[in-house]
Amino acid sequence: MTASELSISSVDGKQLFTREWKPNRETRAVITLIHGLGEHSGRYDHVAAALNAAGYAVMAPDLRGHGHTEGIRGHIPSYEIAMEDIRCATEEAGRHYPALPQFLYGHSLGGNLVLYYLLTRKPALRGAIVTSPGLAPGTPVTGLKLAAARLMYRVIPAFTMANGLDMTGLSRDPTVSQRAKADPDYHSQVSARLGLDAINQGAWIQNQKGPVPIPLLLMQGSADRVVNLAATRRFAGNITGDVTYKEWDGWFHELHNEPGQAEVFQTIITWLDAKLV
Repeated sequence: MTASELSISSVDGKQLFTREWKPNRETRAVITLIHGLGEHSGRYDHVAAALNAAGYAVMAPDLRGHGHTEGIRGHIPSYEIAMEDIRCATEEAGRHYPALPQFLYGHSLGGNLVLYYLLTRKPALRGAIVTSPGLAPGTPVTGLKLAAARLMYRVIPAFTMANGLDMTGLSRDPTVSQRAKADPDYHSQVSARLGLDAINQGAWIQNQKGPVPIPLLLMQGSADRVVNLAATRRFAGNITGDVTYKEWDGWFHELHNEPGQAEVFQTIITWLDAKLV
């Protein structure tokens, strides 16, 4: 399915390149999808196709410094800017699909950002789906790299370095990492500002307790090496409210790109359908 392309203007005038996938049937709700570190919205064509078939429209911006959105590769100036980008994206989704229920969907870094958005902004949305949230790195960052990042954070926050993600841990299907490596829009950079913000805010998210403001479907692969499984479990154990936590035994980081991805899509759609009743 071919996506439409559009530009969403954020609070500071930055134009966020965005893909939109429309169902070929009555649209039941719209989902704003936030991708992970280094990747872009174009990697979610098959996810959008499955959701479209169930009547869900999908709109997915490329984050700043990612995909076709301008900016230093792997750099977002601040988490507050990222939150404003998400707000503007959901508002644009509301303009495209007025009066329809809205959901947020975040994967990896996108999952971290979506959770932070829910906890700090408390948006009036129907629910959120978060997969493999980057609440802590799968491999601890070395002291030397952390020290360098902290220095650059203060002096040159847009300074970038290799993000260190284990590409072989994306999926048990080796072609997934091969395609990502060959993708000219996929990069391996992260700035000192974004890297440290993700680590610090991920730690903050893990330690939040009490009810989540909107229904949440939280999913994680138990063999994920890219992000820290214990951090996701800690967060899931701390929160209350309308929360569904599902752990996929032996699955890797990109649940939507695993060999059993159809089961993941069906789990998401079943959960979405229940929230529309």
